[in-house]
Amino acid sequence: MTELLDNNLLIKKFKELSEKNECGLICYALPGYPNYDYTNKNNNDDYHDHNNTTLQIVSAMVEAGADIIELAIPFSDPIADGPIIQEASYQSLKAGTTPQMCLKIAQKIRTRYPQLPILVITYSNILFKLGLENFIKKSCESGINGFIIPDLSIEEADEYIKEASRLELATIFLASPNTNEIRLRSIASKSSGFLYLVSVYGTTGIRKSIDSYTIDTIKIVKKTLGKTIPIAVGFGISKPLHGKVMINAGADAIIAASALINIINKTKDNNHDNNNDDNRQMLEQIRYFVASMKKVCRKENRHSK
Repeated sequence: MTELLDNNLLIKKFKELSEKNECGLICYALPGYPNYDYTNKNNNDDYHDHNNTTLQIVSAMVEAGADIIELAIPFSDPIADGPIIQEASYQSLKAGTTPQMCLKIAQKIRTRYPQLPILVITYSNILFKLGLENFIKKSCESGINGFIIPDLSIEEADEYIKEASRLELATIFLASPNTNEIRLRSIASKSSGFLYLVSVYGTTGIRKSIDSYTIDTIKIVKKTLGKTIPIAVGFGISKPLHGKVMINAGADAIIAASALINIINKTKDNNHDNNNDDNRQMLEQIRYFVASMKKVCRKENRHSK
């Protein structure tokens, strides 16, 4: 399906990366976390925290080398996510974050970074509750380039794919280590932009080491699909060594999520006032982490020790 979306920024980004023989870095951001306060705002969807923290976080990621931003819309039952992102999603929802607010933040990001690929990651209930056609249209108008919906199977996705493709938006599906070859090819045929390869059995989270079956899975998937679609690997990538191992196994991109939320967690408890000075340490640590992850994506650094 990728060839049908030639004007999509996500497709263009992967072509650009391929021409440079470089792998992509996809970074996760969660609106409403760490420090939105929507209380007593009369449900004003135009209200954002006074420091636009999510925009600051995304800017830190992009300026440090992130190629693609995965913007989460929090959901009450994020079954694919581990405890770190589950707790952050809960706190974001508790603060009053809505899908409409997330799309407004996407608009701000798009205005600042016109060529940045922006993806929405959320759950199918969000799409269907707001109306599938309406949600996809509003997302497109907000500058979104595609969707990752972990709980939406390809068997239930025909209408979603049709609506997204009509607006030239990417539909990214997930495969796991136990996905057999026939189903893998089916998932890839329904995917556009890239295939999201889950690196482990289970949910997202920070892991200390990479299992051998993860490396084997990446090699098998890459051999099976070849150059038909880029492969992005996520779940448990928390340090540059992890990224390097995934890339050397054949990944076209790596995804960092829980590790970024964990950086926020380590700094937010000390940031009681949520002002620019308080956020500086968090943003500096995000920049450092993202820059170190992007470094291993570049050709000259992949095989270095």
